[in-house]
Amino acid sequence: MLANAITVTDSTFETEIEQSTGLMLVDFSAAWCGPCRRIEPILNDIALARQGELKVATIDTDENVPTTVRYQVRTVPTILFFKNGQLVDRIVGVVPKARIEATILKHA
Repeated sequence: MLANAITVTDSTFETEIEQSTGLMLVDFSAAWCGPCRRIEPILNDIALARQGELKVATIDTDENVPTTVRYQVRTVPTILFFKNGQLVDRIVGVVPKARIEATILKHA
């Protein structure tokens, strides 16, 4: 679980993500997923370093199937980027921190 992120669910996704302003990073992951655990420290670092400019959220794909299906998340981890409530980008799988940072800067 990400220490510097909010946890969203099917019932809170609209309010927390789709109605939010600014840039949001949403980590779609699962408790059993080894690669998800490997990317957690990277996402924690980003959430801490970018407090105030980027909101980081996490959602458990096993417990929140409707949102997972709605956004066509088929592999975990998947990171979706929302800007002012609109999906603007996605990263699938474990990637270097630099790739995530580049995507953030692209939409900042």
